[in-house]
Amino acid sequence: MPKGKGPQGKRITLKVAKNSVRVLFNGRRRLELSKMGIAVFPKCLLELADVEEIDLSRNMLRKIPNIIEKFQNLMWLDLHSNQIDELPAAIGTLRNLTYLNLCNNKLTTKGLPEELTLLRNLRTLNLGLNCLESIPTTLGSLKELIELGLFDNSLTIIPKSVKKLPKIERMNVKRNPLPEFAKEDEPIDTIKRIESLYLVEKKDLCNSCLQTCQGERDELHKLEDMKPGPSDKPSFPSLTTPNSTAMDNQEEWRIK
Repeated sequence: MPKGKGPQGKRITLKVAKNSVRVLFNGRRRLELSKMGIAVFPKCLLELADVEEIDLSRNMLRKIPNIIEKFQNLMWLDLHSNQIDELPAAIGTLRNLTYLNLCNNKLTTKGLPEELTLLRNLRTLNLGLNCLESIPTTLGSLKELIELGLFDNSLTIIPKSVKKLPKIERMNVKRNPLPEFAKEDEPIDTIKRIESLYLVEKKDLCNSCLQTCQGERDELHKLEDMKPGPSDKPSFPSLTTPNSTAMDNQEEWRIK
């Protein structure tokens, strides 16, 4: 990036990068550089190109350079909550990648290279909270895909090739202008509403309010004892937020 143009961000040295490598319980090495104020992909990371996982989420990255192809052992890549508007064609060389999180960026349809479909081992792809007006029909070639996040975009159609992915289990398309989802807002979850009544201490309530809250609490306990019936509504545990490690930052993320 030319000097004086755009955010400069924090400079990451090789020493900082090496100290940011963590060994996970499964033996993989994860390079954790989340929330570091990084605006330009650090070239020093090439010295750690043998890591299996990289977390560069919640930074100020606008571009991912072609040197990403040097990370051939990469299986897990988290880039959520940056300023990325396009992916390099070199992303398609990461054939071992099983997890790719691009949620909450500025990706457009043109910013998705055709080479993305070369990630044949990909199981989780999160493209939620971007600027997508359509998604390539060629994404239907990702036969190993289990989870696909497309929420909070401008999609008006989901290609049949994507809908019919053989192993897909969870596809989140909420908050898109899709005709088949043009329904009234869902009713308020009464259980969540009842739970919110207990955010005050008893000493701050008058007798009348205290009796009301105790009655609501008894009703809640009755609901908890009831055996839940089968539900037809899909669940998206790992596609409704940027990722599972961002739970401590959900409220801040949702506001943004």
